[in-house]
Amino acid sequence: MSRRPHVLLVNWRDTRHPEGGGSERYVERMAEGLARRGYLVTVQCAAHAMAGRGEWHDGVRFRRRGNKFTVYLHALLAIARVEADLVVDVQNGMPFFSRLVARCPVVVLVHHVHKEQWIWAFGRRFGQVGWWIESWLAPRLYRKCRYVTVSEVTRNELSGLGIPRERSTVVPNGLDPTPRTNADRDPDPTLVAVSRLVPHKRLEHAIDLVATLAPRWPKLRLELVGSGPWLDPLRAHARMRGVEDRVTLHGWVDEQDKHEILARSWLHLCPSVKEGWGIVVLEAAAHGVPSVAYRAAGGVAESIVDHRTGLLADDFDQLVAHTETLLNSADLRDAMGDAGRDRAETFDWERSVDSFERLVRETAGIERPERFTAMRPAAR
Repeated sequence: MSRRPHVLLVNWRDTRHPEGGGSERYVERMAEGLARRGYLVTVQCAAHAMAGRGEWHDGVRFRRRGNKFTVYLHALLAIARVEADLVVDVQNGMPFFSRLVARCPVVVLVHHVHKEQWIWAFGRRFGQVGWWIESWLAPRLYRKCRYVTVSEVTRNELSGLGIPRERSTVVPNGLDPTPRTNADRDPDPTLVAVSRLVPHKRLEHAIDLVATLAPRWPKLRLELVGSGPWLDPLRAHARMRGVEDRVTLHGWVDEQDKHEILARSWLHLCPSVKEGWGIVVLEAAAHGVPSVAYRAAGGVAESIVDHRTGLLADDFDQLVAHTETLLNSADLRDAMGDAGRDRAETFDWERSVDSFERLVRETAGIERPERFTAMRPAAR
């Protein structure tokens, strides 16, 4: 029996991490799909209290070492030590510098560029250093590597950083099966935002929108779903804007509860600074719920088909105006909801894994492995 080709993915977090989100889900769906196709797959990421240092899940080996900063050092040690046929360097702003130590080809996975987020997260001085690493140093370090991303928007942004389009491939997100829900559409106007609670998601804009529309929509409510360090600031912001009684901060909820909330909502809001794609846009669409987001936020300009499955705004005033347009017209909401459902059905993780696997085989120069279940070594 021949040796299974080994793919090592290095990522900042995994989906069980308290700050895990859509980009981590994408990485793990690709990893699980490769494992089903016979590859040996390892995900190296940061350690956290929600999971052990080593385990197997859905055929994928997880090794968790280090914190949000030292995870990079542990990943470099793993890349140098492990016998892999391909390394997937997941660049969430900061690359892992895998090219320096890898003894095999490297593919760089970028969900979106982080120019605005560097400043939001680290302030102007340190943010400029981070953006220099992402925009100048990384493209030169990985100048011979293939890139993969989730949208044409990001592919174009990478091209603007000097990465030729012929070295980049778009492998879109898929969509998990939509669970059956018991919820009916709420009789009162209900907005929803599902997101990690961090500054660059800009959920204050959703709260400000409710405060702006409150005088004309006395029953308008907003449901915020998700966890993160920005929970208390958001609660304080709702109180400061005088809409604390209209804003429900659910925190973390399980998948079923998340879909129940989406199913009863009228509109989904995504006021984020930047998104690689925005999986929740399609999750909402699967329930017939249109989305309103900022056009400049990147991938949402593709996950939302403007004026067909939702509306894209150029500034806050337009975000408010678009939201009120949809609140005022049940016919328009229904039409966009129906179009969104139809479009959501076209996204499938298996098709995305097919494309990702082709990239793996072409880059590593390997044949498709036999599909078999091998003995699992200890997850150390």
